[in-house]
Amino acid sequence: MKWINNKAKGLKQGTIRAMFDRANKMSDVISLGIGEPDMPTPKLICDACKEALDKGITHYTPNAGMLAFRQAIAEKTYLKDLHYDPNTEIIVTNGGMGALSLLFLVLLNDGDEVLIQDPQWLNYVAQVSYCGGIAVRVPTDLAHNFEMQPETIENCITPRTKALMINTPNNPTGSVMTRETMQKIAELAVKHDLLVISDDVYNTLLYAGEEAPCIAAFPGMKERTVIINSFSKSYAMTGWRIGYVAGPAEIVDRMTKCQENFNACANAPGQYAGTIALDHPELCKELCRIFARRRDILLNGLSKINGIHCNQPTGAFYAFADISGFGLSSVDFCNRLLEEQKVVCIPGSAFGECGEGFIRIAYTCSEEDLSEALRRIECFCKTLA
Repeated sequence: MKWINNKAKGLKQGTIRAMFDRANKMSDVISLGIGEPDMPTPKLICDACKEALDKGITHYTPNAGMLAFRQAIAEKTYLKDLHYDPNTEIIVTNGGMGALSLLFLVLLNDGDEVLIQDPQWLNYVAQVSYCGGIAVRVPTDLAHNFEMQPETIENCITPRTKALMINTPNNPTGSVMTRETMQKIAELAVKHDLLVISDDVYNTLLYAGEEAPCIAAFPGMKERTVIINSFSKSYAMTGWRIGYVAGPAEIVDRMTKCQENFNACANAPGQYAGTIALDHPELCKELCRIFARRRDILLNGLSKINGIHCNQPTGAFYAFADISGFGLSSVDFCNRLLEEQKVVCIPGSAFGECGEGFIRIAYTCSEEDLSEALRRIECFCKTLA
């Protein structure tokens, strides 16, 4: 270890991956833990990738990504009414995680604070820390549907606060921020001169008539918002590693320079296929319909299990179920559920202190497996009664 720097020495395996490593050593396991669609990428997109390969589109692209792809992102996504300049305000990245990594590398000085929801996807905190920043947790609770409350955010702001992260629809809770809350947060960002980082990767997965407003559309916000998105969830393209950023030109410029020095560009065939995918929004709608059916199965099944109380997720593909009544920590509950019934769920504490007493359930498996997993969870809970 003498060759490794102190930052790298501090890296730890996340709880989600640790659960999968354990599960991989077992047979007959049903996973409700993975945050990716289980279905293959739609054939139309795969055919477009094959076309790219046949045409020899296999070389480096511009560091910011193919211009045609950036133009399609600006003109054919939910960003179209915001009129982003594809030449200067959009960059294609290696997935959403690659986008966040580049952003934090160019954004953070040592000691800069980034406000992050609790509970929230665990990688944010690790990325901020590795890039020299300090992740400041903004507590949320079930009573407010795990929405960050503007007054709570304001109480967390210090002179070192540089940015606020939002993620709606949310991982791990499945909650969708209301327009009213988002407007108040936008006003707060303007008041305190904060940059807002909006992770929108689940914004095509909405149920029950929900909408996912874009915070960059609020007054005074486009110039202080960095939008992160990817094709992973919306088009079942997790392994393709195609993401993008839309934001102020000076930030995108620095991210492009950083990408030039670290990984050059995202893969060319994937960018070509992504351009074609944007001509087919019906593919996103079909995925949403599939997850809506699974959501109904999950919520109906959980409602019949004594001791489990679940929020009503209206976006993404997660439910955040309250298991505190069983008297076990979320880690103990999930470990025993895996050992005794071979079902993978993720402890809520993995996502922050406010997640303790909950488990994250991803409805990303088949309806048949989901129904069997619910049967097993019910059997397990009966042993705890």
